[in-house]
Amino acid sequence: MSSVLASVHPGNWSSNPAPLLFLGPIVYFYVKRWRAVHAHPFRLVLFSIGILAACAAFFSPIDTLGDRQLSMHMIQHLLLLDIAPVFCILGLTKQIFRPATKRIIRIEKHSPWIMNPRLGLGIYVIGMWFWHMPWMYDAAVRNSWVHVGEHLTFTVAGGLYWWHLISPVRDKRQLSGMGAVMYMATTKVTIGILGLALTFIPRPIYPVYENQPNIFHLSSSEDQGLAGVIMATEQSIVMGLALVFLVTQAIERSEQEQRRKEFIEDRAAAKAAELAAASAGPTPGAGLRELY
Repeated sequence: MSSVLASVHPGNWSSNPAPLLFLGPIVYFYVKRWRAVHAHPFRLVLFSIGILAACAAFFSPIDTLGDRQLSMHMIQHLLLLDIAPVFCILGLTKQIFRPATKRIIRIEKHSPWIMNPRLGLGIYVIGMWFWHMPWMYDAAVRNSWVHVGEHLTFTVAGGLYWWHLISPVRDKRQLSGMGAVMYMATTKVTIGILGLALTFIPRPIYPVYENQPNIFHLSSSEDQGLAGVIMATEQSIVMGLALVFLVTQAIERSEQEQRRKEFIEDRAAAKAAELAAASAGPTPGAGLRELY
């Protein structure tokens, strides 16, 4: 196991090809399905933003600077937890995702707990707290294999968490209404406590950052406080936008359901009128009118 710090120069782009083994197949199969179903170009744009966010986290100077600055490492985590999965999921449609639906149904049938929203919430919250404990954070910065495990946790946690809120595949477990609000409120409170702790703890709690070069002219305490502010601000913005998105979706679905209900009622009324007219029989003089 080699140390991350031994081979990284701050400000450089990362040349580690490992994330491509994960991102490459995802991009290939998505584009293949997008072309096959002739999905709207806007979906491809959304998906591309998500992939670019993941690339920024893995390959840009955000990755290498994250080994020197806690605030940059925090940005990397939030890109993997929120920005990348949100945009990638928004890039999906039922038609694009359809080949995977049957497999997910089989998994859900045999292991329903995997698709339970409580699991997504638990992995998201526990993962954030676990990897931000000082001993784990330091281990992730110092050791490349631990770092991979950290990134994998955040990527999976973000994907599961947001899937239950904005997935295009609607099922009985997908959250909506007050369920979605409570889901996000629980996240905001539990992660908000962590953000506040990082912001206001008066001393550095991550030894690995205490003796790093002062790249942005910030002390270790200031860098830690900035990381807490970044976490709290990003959570507020993303959760707020997600709530607006979900409310808008709920209103649209309600209007569609109302239109569908009115259409069915109109058809039923028209059918009833036809049956009533047929059962009443011909009106007097109808036969004479047909002769002329």
